[in-house]
Amino acid sequence: MRKEVKDTIIVELGQKLKEYPHFYLVDITGLNAADTSDLRRKCFKNEIKMVVVKNKLLHKAFEASDIDFEPLYSTLKGNTAVMFANTANVPAKLLKDYKSKKKEIPALKAAYAEEGIFVGADKLDELCAIKSKTELIADVVALLQSPIKNVVSGLNAGGKIHGLLDAIAERNK
Repeated sequence: MRKEVKDTIIVELGQKLKEYPHFYLVDITGLNAADTSDLRRKCFKNEIKMVVVKNKLLHKAFEASDIDFEPLYSTLKGNTAVMFANTANVPAKLLKDYKSKKKEIPALKAAYAEEGIFVGADKLDELCAIKSKTELIADVVALLQSPIKNVVSGLNAGGKIHGLLDAIAERNK
């Protein structure tokens, strides 16, 4: 591969690192063509951009980045695919789905999610537990609606409350 092509790939990887807030490094050693295309289809459906890269080129893109990715350098061995995503837990759930089907490949090497670095396949459950922005907003809205729902249901039972208040007022006279 010529130097100009390598430089172009490094720049493109750097742009993807800036464009996507989360990425996963995945070991795809041993995937055949059918499994690889199946994985790519699932990534596409889940809005994940999957790119198979040379480790040295990815290492250089990491070095050129403003973020310190040094803890990830040791994971750049073997065949590496990078899964870029806008939602932190989507690639983790996809990988966990593969594991639930008794497939060991693809295996998580490391991830950069929610501005944190996760190294090792044992971090997959932790990454799955990360809530997306929309999930957090839904939780906050549900918490805010809970007291309002109680007040509204009390007001809907207005006749009962009115009768109860009248009874208390009569008793205090």
